[in-house]
Amino acid sequence: MRVNMKRIARITIRIRNPLLLLLLFLTLVALFVLTISFFFADTYEFIPNNSTLISMDNLNESVDGERLRKDIELTEETKGVFLIKEVTRERQEAGDKENVKSRTNDRAMLAVEVEAKQEAQKVGKRELTKTKSKKPDEHLLADTRVRYLKDELIRGRLFLSLLATRSNSHFIKELRGRMKDLQKALGDATNDADLPKNAYNKLKAMDQTLAKGKQIHDDCSAIVRKLRAMIYSTEEQLRVYQKQALFLTHLTAKTVPKGLHCLTLRLSTEYYSINSSAQQFPNQENLDDPNLFHYALFSDNVLATAVVVNSTVTNANDPSKHVFHIVTDKLNYAAMRMWFLVNPPGMATIQVQNIDEFTWLNASYSPVLKQLASQNTFDYYYKTHKGGESGPNLKFQNPKYLSIMNHLRFYLPEIFPKLSKVVFLDDDIVVQKDLSGLWSIDLKGKVNGAVETCGGNWFHRFDRYLNFLNPIIAKNFDPHACGWAYGMNVFDLEEWKKQNITQVYHSWQNLNDERQLWKLGTLPPGLITFWKRVCTLEKSWHVLGLGYNPSVSQKEIERAAVIHYNGNLKPWLEMGIPKFRGYWSRYVDYDQSYMRDCNMS
Repeated sequence: MRVNMKRIARITIRIRNPLLLLLLFLTLVALFVLTISFFFADTYEFIPNNSTLISMDNLNESVDGERLRKDIELTEETKGVFLIKEVTRERQEAGDKENVKSRTNDRAMLAVEVEAKQEAQKVGKRELTKTKSKKPDEHLLADTRVRYLKDELIRGRLFLSLLATRSNSHFIKELRGRMKDLQKALGDATNDADLPKNAYNKLKAMDQTLAKGKQIHDDCSAIVRKLRAMIYSTEEQLRVYQKQALFLTHLTAKTVPKGLHCLTLRLSTEYYSINSSAQQFPNQENLDDPNLFHYALFSDNVLATAVVVNSTVTNANDPSKHVFHIVTDKLNYAAMRMWFLVNPPGMATIQVQNIDEFTWLNASYSPVLKQLASQNTFDYYYKTHKGGESGPNLKFQNPKYLSIMNHLRFYLPEIFPKLSKVVFLDDDIVVQKDLSGLWSIDLKGKVNGAVETCGGNWFHRFDRYLNFLNPIIAKNFDPHACGWAYGMNVFDLEEWKKQNITQVYHSWQNLNDERQLWKLGTLPPGLITFWKRVCTLEKSWHVLGLGYNPSVSQKEIERAAVIHYNGNLKPWLEMGIPKFRGYWSRYVDYDQSYMRDCNMS
């Protein structure tokens, strides 16, 4: 189309009416736009799905259609919009509401199936890519088919519970058979490699049966309601199982394994069969020597105590300078002595005492002893508990919380009046390096040297252990103050006596007679008693969490001087964390005659 501009100019000059001039201008603009649109319409078309401009020449060149699929692939959101529009159009066209509902349900279920298939294809492609590349994380999708089989079983149970499908006896019989086959194929498999070869065929047959179920029952809203009910029921069952698991875990943690009980009985019998001269330990002159390295260990577990002593001596630069002061109860006193008589710790010195011989430790002197012996305390932690349920006081039903043995750590100067410094060790620790360096640490006038628990995997502050709703606690302590750990502590007994720590402990125990400041245990009163009296040690001296936290890194463990199995998963129990048990068991002599007699391995 050509336009003679000179001629238009001459005509324009002649036309003096402004309305005519405006009409002429608009006509020219329309002609220009029309010309441009005709020109581009032959070359391009717009794809409204994703607003991408696609060349028609490129479409013609796509022989296998692959480039076409890539260019016009719809996003999930756009598919949803188009599906809604389609359903709306059908509603407007159809007068019968039931027909509209049926078609809408079909399309909704079809959309779900298409989405599931596309997701499965994506997963398959990712699996294929990972298999070819052999990356370290290729195990992440190793259970894709196993999970799909489990999902199919859930869908099967869903159709078994629907009224429409239950009335079809032939379908129900077929579905139950398919589910039985699928469960047999699944078995105990945890990844796809464990599945039998015929698992795919059974899965295919299950898909076909479920497709029949969708034809019988096509009410999506009813299916959604049923799935929600199943999810709610499953969550309730999970909560019940979690409570039972917690109760059983605490029950197992406070029981004595059969082999350990046998070991104690055999050692006790043997001890009382030997003469008194053979019942004495050598090097007893070292017990009060302040120039040696003294350890305080309070335990009723013979095997755990043996590991602590053995690991400390094994890693010591000079074992002859290490002295172990062990205090146990009368029930395990003979067994503890007999073990170290038969298995002496090299050149190190051993002392075993009976707590019942501490006549000064009585209810008139120790407030906690009076509280632990009261019927009120017993009722609070036991009678409120219902069997099989995890009440709020379940943790404190472990006998150690109600034992004075656990509170001996607050009476170190009374137990060792001639010593100036002592390292306190729990019986669930393992020593991996020489600990003699602890005695050269300057505590800077503090009483307690300990590792804080506020960094890395730990974030234990005072408000975790103390009741800051109580005005006495709120007034005297900072809820955000960092906590510290028992298990491996250096105590300066000279400073202890100067600062009258035992009396501070007694005064706070008297204030907590009604358990308004803290519950049972030794860490809360320890945090209070040693408030502003703790010297922080390097974290590598003491690594915690091996009794409950599987994520403790191997690097941390290997660097640590002491590793601590604090928690319920003790290494001498079958439920202990398997990957951490080796650090403990390497210091157990399973070839020892008493160990073999009690089948401990």
